[in-house]
Amino acid sequence: MAHSAHPPLTQLSEEEKLFSSTVRQFAEETIGPLVGQMDADQQLVPSLAKKLFELGLMGIEVPEELGGAAGSFFDAVLAIEAISTVDPAVAVLVDVHNTLVVNAIRRWASPGQKQKWLPRLAADTVGAYALSEAGSGSDAFGLQTRAEKIASGYRLNGRKLWISNAREAGLFIVFATLDPAAGYKGITAFLVEKGAPGFTVGRKEDKLGIRASSTCELIFDNCEVIEENLLGEPGKGYKIAIETLNEGRIGIGAQMLGLAEGAWGHAARYAKQRKQFGKAIADFQAVQFTLAEMAMEIEAAKLMVYNAARLKDAGQPYVREAAMAKLFASQVAERVASQCVEVFGGNGFVRDYPAEKYYRDAKIGKIYEGTSNMQLATIAKSVLGR
Repeated sequence: MAHSAHPPLTQLSEEEKLFSSTVRQFAEETIGPLVGQMDADQQLVPSLAKKLFELGLMGIEVPEELGGAAGSFFDAVLAIEAISTVDPAVAVLVDVHNTLVVNAIRRWASPGQKQKWLPRLAADTVGAYALSEAGSGSDAFGLQTRAEKIASGYRLNGRKLWISNAREAGLFIVFATLDPAAGYKGITAFLVEKGAPGFTVGRKEDKLGIRASSTCELIFDNCEVIEENLLGEPGKGYKIAIETLNEGRIGIGAQMLGLAEGAWGHAARYAKQRKQFGKAIADFQAVQFTLAEMAMEIEAAKLMVYNAARLKDAGQPYVREAAMAKLFASQVAERVASQCVEVFGGNGFVRDYPAEKYYRDAKIGKIYEGTSNMQLATIAKSVLGR
């Protein structure tokens, strides 16, 4: 039999290896010392976003001629994973920006919009994605935000909730309903700039985890959007939202994978240092088995996340695999982070040690960009052929 030329899923090319280790080194050396402070202050250190742009991490898939790195979706996944090992909150900034905002513009924007926005998104402008509202979480298309056609373009009225990157963003992709009677077919996407008249970023949520990531309310009060800032076609916003979130789920899977890897690393190091009964706790079989089980689950999550990302890059169907990767990686992150706290014992419960933050950060994985139940619904529909 002829040998297949396909490399193993987790085997990285030389470029991928170099990229991943560069991002990880940056995360450990530059982000690492700031993690505790940013979590306590509930905000990113402003200079950090600038460094992420300088490193090329905000334009991973943007074409080179528009100032980007011309990388793959898999590269974006590697970056999110590497940053999440150190701080999942910083990874949200990179994840939402690349997998939701940049991808939506690459796919749906007009040539003029691409020329205008992609160079800025790669260089200095953070993107945010505004779909959720107080009354529409899992029912993403029960939108109350209204768009009304006027002579110069459109007028937006309404509120958005739980919008990641809201404080840092210069560009927002905003979903609003043009014709409520048309149901989801009335949903339309708009590009709204920070500082647009009638648009304000409201209160920031005080969160359990990923606290350095800004999650805010957005308020639109007769906010006028010019015709050129319509993204895609009127009434096609639901398609943009669904297809972009399908990709975004793989990003969340990568975030949760990185979080689990980071927590595991701390647990393993601590187990080798912590002495009880005259020896390191890593010498006890119970602790060894705990660490072994955690490592096995992380490996399984990695295979699922990498597979979904590689499928997307190969132009193959990946919706089911994305839902599975997001669902499973979020479960693994929560379990591994919980075990990490237990390995640390009493020290795991206090803020002087890193364990408790991973545990707090893990919880959101089962909630945002589609709850676990919504992922299960997607998987069920796919496997049952409905």
